[in-house]
Amino acid sequence: MKNNTDTTPIPSEDNVPERQPLKVPKKIGPYNIEILLQHGGMNNIYLGTDPKTKEPLIIKSLLPKFLTQSDIVERFLREAVIIALADHPNIVKMYGHGDWEGGHFIAMEFVSGISLRQYILQKPLSLKKCLEIVLDISYALCHLHAHGIIHRDLKPENILISDTENVKLIDFGIAQLLSDADESVEITDKRTIGTPIYMSPEQQENPETVSYPSDIYSLGIIAYELVLGKLSYGQLHLSLMPKGLQKILNKALQPHPEDRYQDIVDFIGDLSAYMASDNLKKEKNVGDRLSDLSESFKRAQKILQPSTTPIWPGLNLGMSTLARFELHGVYIDFLQLSDFPKINTLEPSNVTSSLSRYVILIGESTTKNAEGILHCALVRGMIHALLHRDITSSELATKLNLLLSSNKEKMPFAFCCLFLNQDECQLHFISCGYGTLLRFPEDSTTPLEIIAKNSVLGSGFLNEFIESSSSWKYGDQLLLFGFSTENAEQIDAMKNLLLNGIIEYSGMPPSGQVDALLRKLKLSFNNLATVPILIKAERK
Repeated sequence: MKNNTDTTPIPSEDNVPERQPLKVPKKIGPYNIEILLQHGGMNNIYLGTDPKTKEPLIIKSLLPKFLTQSDIVERFLREAVIIALADHPNIVKMYGHGDWEGGHFIAMEFVSGISLRQYILQKPLSLKKCLEIVLDISYALCHLHAHGIIHRDLKPENILISDTENVKLIDFGIAQLLSDADESVEITDKRTIGTPIYMSPEQQENPETVSYPSDIYSLGIIAYELVLGKLSYGQLHLSLMPKGLQKILNKALQPHPEDRYQDIVDFIGDLSAYMASDNLKKEKNVGDRLSDLSESFKRAQKILQPSTTPIWPGLNLGMSTLARFELHGVYIDFLQLSDFPKINTLEPSNVTSSLSRYVILIGESTTKNAEGILHCALVRGMIHALLHRDITSSELATKLNLLLSSNKEKMPFAFCCLFLNQDECQLHFISCGYGTLLRFPEDSTTPLEIIAKNSVLGSGFLNEFIESSSSWKYGDQLLLFGFSTENAEQIDAMKNLLLNGIIEYSGMPPSGQVDALLRKLKLSFNNLATVPILIKAERK
């Protein structure tokens, strides 16, 4: 029934503007296209894969409507030339460029990470860490300037911090080769080129006649924002900077280019000298203590979330985890039961062999951030204390649940556990409000889901937990993944994406497969905390 107070007109099919979805090509040049990442004013940005290596890459394609505008086409093609020249660890790499049926494209390195803008806003940084980032950007500029390249659009959005916290300079769309300036090119577009807040005064006045000091000015703004711990929005107060840094930034930010650093090498020299001096320790900013604490929690997180998988005979393991910029209360463990004692050495064990029994555990705290890290550390200690050679997955869950339910803090813990008996080719799986296990038989295209659903640990006293057992054989693949969602539709969508991904990336080793799977998940689902682990059984 329509509410009588609702006067909003209901649009008919005739007066609703029809929005045509952007058509995503299957291929651009030799590269397969997975998804459209960004539809910009002049370019489309796609995530693609190399058909030979299956490695991800970024494909930048000029929009068809600009193909008749020679100045824009020339700028796009010049960007490809500049990236090809700029081969440096702190600059995005070029993989190829050329023409396709939709126009022109550039294939570049895919950097999994976040922009420097996001990095500044989401975490406290120590003074030393800030200056290390500025130095890395300076090294990239030094390489560009040595090849006669002026970036002209240096800003936090065009600097990426990778998952491993490496600096990568991107977007050379308006970069200039000084050799171009020598050519008699008629400038038909006098609009401001760049981002005003980060542009030097001379670039705002005439973007076509700038030189290296213009990039150094932009770098000075970025250095100021990094140390300040927030974006400046064009308001600079150097008195807020450490005294030893004020002189360096003051010279980098002079309004007249002739008064600035003329060579980035001189800027690097002054900054390096300051970093090596006693003044750096004396002039720590207010964020240093918070940054040190954050780094301590990150080190703890690395213990709880190992970045590599163990080498187990006959089993090829691959794992991919979330980027570690934010603290996540996720726990991952790989254990071999021969490393733990027998519970009763007087009686024969009911297990045929403990030497080839392995355990993979994934859990997630219901609390987040630093508190979640501490919760995971507590659970990890409990698990290591409870484990012995003869324990089963259901016994482990029962005992762990008893300990967590008795804890007065009452912090439920989502958990799944996979026991692998390699000698008997048997697996035992238990899921406590978390995680799914799929088995992909070598001789079948239909995956089997191993179901063993139980309540979240710590939510109450339960007498028994149900585990599920299954046989497996050499050549089979097991996909174990945990995720934090109770949305049934989202879970089904994830499963379908994973199933299709396993087939699509079947020719890759497990480590490459899970990287590609997690990349697909992150692009399709926002704020997703998930850990895929792929196990392929191989003969010893």
